[in-house]
Amino acid sequence: MAPVRTIAVIIAMEAEAAPLVAHLGLKLRGASPFKGPLPALVFSGEVGGATVHVCTNGKALGFGVDSVGTVPAALTAYNVCITLEPDVLINAGTAGGFKAKGGAIGDVYLATAFKNHDRRIPIPGFDAYGVGTSSAAACPALRAAMGFKDGIVSTGNSLDATPMDLDNLKANNASVKEMEAAGIAHVATMFGVPLIAIKAITDIVDGDKPTQDEFMENLGAAAEALQGAVPKVIAFIAGKELSAL
Repeated sequence: MAPVRTIAVIIAMEAEAAPLVAHLGLKLRGASPFKGPLPALVFSGEVGGATVHVCTNGKALGFGVDSVGTVPAALTAYNVCITLEPDVLINAGTAGGFKAKGGAIGDVYLATAFKNHDRRIPIPGFDAYGVGTSSAAACPALRAAMGFKDGIVSTGNSLDATPMDLDNLKANNASVKEMEAAGIAHVATMFGVPLIAIKAITDIVDGDKPTQDEFMENLGAAAEALQGAVPKVIAFIAGKELSAL
């Protein structure tokens, strides 16, 4: 089995990615490597003997804000897999945690699996497709070396959570709630590319503060936590065979 030589990191928001890009010394590619009008930005460089690409979803046409959610994430992931041909995909970003699961602001999680909590299709067969369970890369050696928390990452396209979302999050046994990973996992499964997800907690879903306020208050600190966590993961996996992770 060939060693990991190309790593692509997909991050939805530029504010989440900026400290990491600066820390790794990556450079924005002047011309997009992707065909078509995809607004994704790609920052590339050599890190620890591997080629590393940090890709953000870019600004939403007509809105001028970061393209968050599963659709932009899946579009970026598809183009990354087609064009950059990574050996490993990493999805890094901020997320909500749960005090009932022992989560706290600033915690960093490595995903064990991915599910959706807002794709409700109560028809036999389609119900399981709606949840869309897929496994994260197992990486037992990486998990032991990093010491991050483990947990299921559940994805939905809203920052807040309705009562039905909360029920589904509980049914999903979610430790992390966010807006992109399951979309990326869908693409990674199509291409057979191992997916690692690293999530830093900005807000507590079952806490008493409004999600949007807590998210904005802690976004900078969570981005700094990702700056600390993601390079450690890259350094660990670069040059290793997948079976050694």
